[in-house]
Amino acid sequence: MPRRVLFLQTLRHEIHRFEDAAMRLGVQLVPFETTGSPNAAVAFARSEAIEGYLAADSQSSVVAAVVAASLGLPGHSPSSAEVSRNKLLTRERLRDSDLLVPWFFPTSVTASASSLAGMVEFPCVLKPIVSCHVSGVIRADDPASFVRAFGEVKAFLASDELQGESPEDRGTALVEGYIDGWEFVLEGVVHHGVLNAFALFDKPDALEGPRFDDTIWVTPSLAPEAMQWDILDAVSRAITATGLRHGPIHAECRVTDRGVFVLGVTPRPLGGDWAKSLRFQKEGKGPKISYEELLLRHSLGEAADSWRRETDASGARKTPAGFLYAAAGSSEEVERSLREA
Repeated sequence: MPRRVLFLQTLRHEIHRFEDAAMRLGVQLVPFETTGSPNAAVAFARSEAIEGYLAADSQSSVVAAVVAASLGLPGHSPSSAEVSRNKLLTRERLRDSDLLVPWFFPTSVTASASSLAGMVEFPCVLKPIVSCHVSGVIRADDPASFVRAFGEVKAFLASDELQGESPEDRGTALVEGYIDGWEFVLEGVVHHGVLNAFALFDKPDALEGPRFDDTIWVTPSLAPEAMQWDILDAVSRAITATGLRHGPIHAECRVTDRGVFVLGVTPRPLGGDWAKSLRFQKEGKGPKISYEELLLRHSLGEAADSWRRETDASGARKTPAGFLYAAAGSSEEVERSLREA
């Protein structure tokens, strides 16, 4: 019988990117949509005799944590999963752990936007309180743009994209200071409390707003080695602060002359379109495997510390027509190729 991995997802299409990897490993994916009570997922997991599990997105990660705790499997605790996908709780945990955070405060979407605009420093950023990638994240530079951004965030919170979130989360926005700096993404897994970093991506285009849609990602990073160690240290401390213990992590950071600001660290895989730029080798040699295969291996108990990202640099570019990918000997060559494509 193939080993069975419970695949928890909010959107049905997420499972397709893992199916080829599962076939290569001889693993059976058992899908479950996390739209109801976590108890239903626990009962389903027990009935299906699963040996591992994987959450496809941050909303499903909370249900996955409940499943892991109930079945005695290693995983992030339910409380840490809740903290990591709540931007207010994350900011509070990072602040209390002496990590750099901007000024911030939560507000109800029923509050007066014009009144709030008279209370804040500019530039600032408005965003949903729950993790939802960059959707609904908007910069405001003056009272007029603040009022417009507030209305857009309010509309986003009421949209179908946030179905399944609690009424409290759909009714709360976060206002925080804008951080002017270069942005990075760190992907990896936490293995019984120890971070195994897979890749540090540069975002070479300056993301200054008013929206923050990603354009180009390139790895390995061209940041100075000391800065890369600072990023790794800040993300490791953020993982400890939020209580994450075992499973995938996706961290986003901005680096300024003050140091590293961890924007968020969530227990979810990298999105499929960006993840296609990642491949790995055992001890840095031999056949290459996909990011999805590595996560499935980890979900079944295999440590990830012996796997290395391929030696070639790689990256992706998001365009209106879709994603472009490139691999070359250096990150400079990858970035140039993506810009010229």
